Order: sequence, then C-alpha cells, then structure tokens
Amino acid sequence: MSPIPEIRPGQSIELLKELHILTRDGKLNQDSRRKLKQVNHLFHFIEPLLAELVASEGSLTLADHGAGKSYLGFILYDLFFKHRDDGHIYGVETRPELVDRARELASRLGFARMSFLNLCVENAIDSPALPEQIDLVTALHACDTATDDAIRFAFHKHARFIVLVPCCQAEVAAQLRHNKNESFARTPLSEIWRHPLHTREFGSQLTNALRCLQLEARGYQLQVTELVGWEHSLKNELIVARHTGQVRGNAASRLEQILHELNLDELHDRFIY
Repeated sequence: MSPIPEIRPGQSIELLKELHILTRDGKLNQDSRRKLKQVNHLFHFIEPLLAELVASEGSLTLADHGAGKSYLGFILYDLFFKHRDDGHIYGVETRPELVDRARELASRLGFARMSFLNLCVENAIDSPALPEQIDLVTALHACDTATDDAIRFAFHKHARFIVLVPCCQAEVAAQLRHNKNESFARTPLSEIWRHPLHTREFGSQLTNALRCLQLEARGYQLQVTELVGWEHSLKNELIVARHTGQVRGNAASRLEQILHELNLDELHDRFIY
C-alpha cells in the first residue's frame, strides 16, 4: 500500500510522476496534493456512471473536452479502462503541444485505447475521428464558454451522462457589466450585481443556473454539488447530468424569462438552440 493516502490502490506511480503530480522521487507537494484530491474525488463520482454504462451498453466511450494536460483522462484510464478489454477515451484539446505530449505519454504507457484530438468543438462535433455517439462527456475546469461547448457537443453526441466542473465563467458577467446602466433603470434586481465583485460572483452562479435549466430542457436529471472542500479549489461546483428523456416542462421558458428579466436577451442563442 502507498504511504501517500491520496494514491489509490493499484494507481500507477509512473503515471503520476509523468503528470508531475508526484516528484521524481515519489513525493507529493501541497499543490499536487490538491490536484490529485480533486481528480480522484471526481473519479468517485464518475466511476459508478462508467460501471452503469458497462452494465447496460457492454462498452463505453468517453470524451474529455478542454482536456489540457489530460490529467482526468489518464487517471480514468489508469483506474478503470486499463482493467477492461474495451472502451475508449477521447481527449479533445485546441493546443497542439498538449495533444502531442498526451499522445506520446499514452503510447509510452501502453494506454492504447486513448485518442487525443487537436480540435475545437465545432470540428469535434462532425469529426470522423469521433464516433457518432459518446456515452459520457466530461469537462474539468474548461474555461469560460468551453463548458458550454462541451454541453453542445454532448447534445449532438446524445451523451447519456455529462460531468462538468465549470471554470472562469466570464461571458455572462461581461454582459451584466456591459448592460449595467440600462439594467439599473429597468429592474431593482440590478443591485445584485452593482459592485464589480458581485458582478463576477453573480455572473458565475447565474451561468451555472442557466446551464442547469438548459440541461433540464433537454431531458437531463441533475445533481449539483461541491467537488471538494473550498479550501482545495475555488472553482468547485460539480454538475452531473443523467439523460432520462424526461424534459422539465418549464425549464426553457424559465431560462428565457431569466435572460429577459436580467437584461441578457443577447445571450439567448448561447443557451437556447
């Protein structure tokens, strides 16, 4: 058993070193400890979804959007996929240097059922390198509208599950800020975001509330919770969406009403399509 409690039984020490979570001599610094805790805790939520897919579908496909250095994809493969003979993980990332590095690492570790694609979401939706259906879509700290791109991709790919940890939701806050003077004259609710700090924080919370309504309007049932303690990450909201086909009847109208009430009609096409 590893002397480091954050390392799960059977977890690849070599992989954790390659991801620079462990130092070359096998030590774990405080920043890396937080990152490992986040990813392992996210695995705690994703593992039963993967098991459910295997039980019902017999195999599974997973796409990780805004994969970055692919911490999540590699750890999911190491802890779940490598013990199976099927299943595939696709890492989708726009920075070619990160894609090249991930490909090289997967080859060196023998993680044969991992593919890394240098694509934006528009191209990923129609790319022949991805199957027509993806069972599970993840986006861990995909910044700003990248989380919305992952949701749109998941809709196109008829994903059974969507797992999101949003980050840096700047677009809605920017629109709140841009429309602030007009909003003051229009609604007393504008006091909620009158101060710049409140604009940022309210914009972040509002963005995720709108995403939840968007998912519910498409027949997804939601679990919204914390990923880990706030002392480990300020970007800590976890949204787990399960497709049931049961549309929340007033979700789309509520979404439109909120956009209109808060003077954000210009964001209609971002959330309703």
